[in-house]
Amino acid sequence: MKVLFVCLGNICRSPLAEALFKAKAQKMGLSNTFFADSCGTANYHVGDSPDPRTVKNARGNGIEIVHIGRQFSKRDLTDFDWIFAMDKGNLEIILSYTQSEAERSKVKLIRDFDPVKSGNVPDPYHGTEDDFQEVFLILDRTIDHLLVSLTN
Repeated sequence: MKVLFVCLGNICRSPLAEALFKAKAQKMGLSNTFFADSCGTANYHVGDSPDPRTVKNARGNGIEIVHIGRQFSKRDLTDFDWIFAMDKGNLEIILSYTQSEAERSKVKLIRDFDPVKSGNVPDPYHGTEDDFQEVFLILDRTIDHLLVSLTN
């Protein structure tokens, strides 16, 4: 199963979600079951490494991020089984590329799987270290529930 995580620039939230998903799938013995990637709806950081603050936060929480930024493309709707947007703005951008109900049905808001609160994963880009940690905690618990949902 192929899953894609999408935010705006692909340097903070979505590469963290991708790395968390891969680490959790591996820990569950599901590495061969899933392929995960991430991208951004904007082209601001194509070819860039993740934001150093995201990398530092992830490392501090035991997660390594290996990713190079890329932009979402229409082809992703064909290539991936599930596409998870970090916020409603990016969800709407992704949905604007869809041409069928089958494509629309595979696009979800990631926090639909958050057991604590629905809505957007806040963008920490202009924030503090605490904001990056908040995003980590949100994605950590959300991806636990996402993996349960995808494996049931």
